[in-house]
Parts: sequence; structure tokens; C-alpha cells
Amino acid sequence: MSEKKPAPHGWLILDKPRGLGSTQAVSAVKRILRQGGYAKAKVGHGGTLDPLAEGVLPIALGEATKLAGRMLESDKIYDFTVRFGEETSTLDTEGEVTVQSDHRPTMADIEAVLPRYTGPIEQVPPIYSAILVDGQRAYDLARAGQDVEMKTRGVTIHSLDIRHAELIPASIQPSGQTERQEGWTLKQVQGDDALRSVTLTAHVSKGTYIRSLARDIARALGTVGHVTYLRRVKAGPFTQAQAISLDKLEEVAKGASLQDLLLPLEAGLDDIPALHLDPESAQAVRQGRVLSGMPHADGLHLARLHDVPVALMEIEGGTARVVRGFNLPDVAE
Repeated sequence: MSEKKPAPHGWLILDKPRGLGSTQAVSAVKRILRQGGYAKAKVGHGGTLDPLAEGVLPIALGEATKLAGRMLESDKIYDFTVRFGEETSTLDTEGEVTVQSDHRPTMADIEAVLPRYTGPIEQVPPIYSAILVDGQRAYDLARAGQDVEMKTRGVTIHSLDIRHAELIPASIQPSGQTERQEGWTLKQVQGDDALRSVTLTAHVSKGTYIRSLARDIARALGTVGHVTYLRRVKAGPFTQAQAISLDKLEEVAKGASLQDLLLPLEAGLDDIPALHLDPESAQAVRQGRVLSGMPHADGLHLARLHDVPVALMEIEGGTARVVRGFNLPDVAE
């Protein structure tokens, strides 16, 4: 029996396909690592994506799982399409149609409404969500046919921009509307054209539900709507440019190198200054001891010995305390 490869530490940025749950994605990574001959390692994800959503899903391996909580707290950026005319029970394409409207907004209507949903806002999460209600997942209660009352929560929409708009096909244009050709770009859509759907990009704080945002925007436009497309393009510091497909990752199970796909643990901490330690100080930090007389600014720092992360440390008044220690070898494998 061949010797197992060392357990990996770091981040895999998965381009999660539509139809795969976040927990299923974690299970797939565990299986691929096992088939690739790697020693057992902790695996976790940095922020749930709905099965019908796609895009950036950070997967933490080994010691990087200690940072998964920080990833949950980070901002996210999404592209999403709102189709007007029907609201569904799940606020996406999976649910049953619950409300319909013949009204369709114009580009001018949308441009006027979006500022109301930029900045700090209040939103009611979807009943089909993983939020706990009386100790149970809201979606379990909803699927059981129970009435679920979701509490309003405060979130922040840092920016909300129009990417694309789809016109109502000419055959169903309301009376008086100018007939348009298929495939017109956003620049060619006029302010008074009735729209079938709009695609937006939203930069949002933690806890924001895009499905709720879409529902509320549609209602504010005097109609109803639901999400037909949802893609996360950025999660914390990780972008879709770094994301790899599940097919690409499957090659690791067949012997391809994981190192070519793996980002280092500290890639999840790109906004935190480094604190360079000597071997003696690093040993003290690994024992959980406090470092004094540190000539650094107050705040969170990533303590390193050479290129190896040792701990996250909070410095206050020249005193550094361990927030989270990392158990990594001093020498790269």
C-alpha cells in the first residue's frame, strides 16, 4: 500500500455548478482528496450557496478551516437576474408561482428604484432558507406546510448596478410599445421600453439574501418577480478568476497535483498586515504566550515565521495575544 500524501492546508476556490449543494460540494472535495491519496484533512466551506446558485465557493482545507468563520463574515458580490411577472414560493425557479402581475417596469423605473435598495436596508429572509426558527431550519418548516414568520434583519447593499436588461418579446409587447429585435444590448434599451427581466450586480454584506432583494425590488416597481439566475462572482478576497470547475478538481483523484490548484491559507487574509516573528517568538506564540513591547499598530495581524503562518494575533498597546493558532510545519513540504 502506497504511503499517503500529507494532509493539505489552504483554499480551493470551487466554481460551484448549478444543482449542487454546498454540503455536497464539501463531500465531493473530501472524496477527491481521498481518491487522490491524501491523508484525511478537515474540509469546510466559506459561505453557503443555494443549490440553484452557481459561482465562487471557497473550500477550506486543514488549518484553513479555522478561517472559514471569517469568510462567512465577509462581503460578497453577485450577478442575478430578476424575471418580472411571477413571484414564487421560494423566490427562485424551484418554487410554485404564488403571485402574478401583468405590469412590467421600464429601464427608467428600475433606475429610479435602485437607490432605495443601496446602503443599509431592512429585509425579510425567504421562508425557504437555512435560518433557524424555533430550533428548526426555516425550509424544513416551509416544506412541511407550516406558516413560517421570518424576522426582519438589517443588511448593507454597498452597490447595485444594472448589467443587462431583456425586453418583452415583440409578440407580447403591451399596446403602444415599440417593437424591438431580439438580443439588444443594454445601451440600446430605451427608458420607456417594458422589460421582461433585468440582470443586476450587487455588492452586499454578510447575511444578505439576494432572493429577498429581488422580491423587494420587483414589488417596489409595482409588479412581482423571482430570481432566474444567481452567480456569486466574489466571496471575501476570492474571485471567479481563481475558481476551478469540479471537473478540473476531479483530475486530482486521478493523480494530478493538488498544489497547482491550492491557494495558501493566508490567501484568505489579504487585508491583514503581517507580523514577522523570530524562532523564539514563534515558539512562544505556539504555546499561547503573550508577546510584549510590539512596535506595531493596534489591530489584527498575521504572525509568521519566515513564510509559515503561525497565528492570528490581536495587538493592543504593544501587547500581542493569540486569537487563532495554526499548526503548520515550519518547512514547506
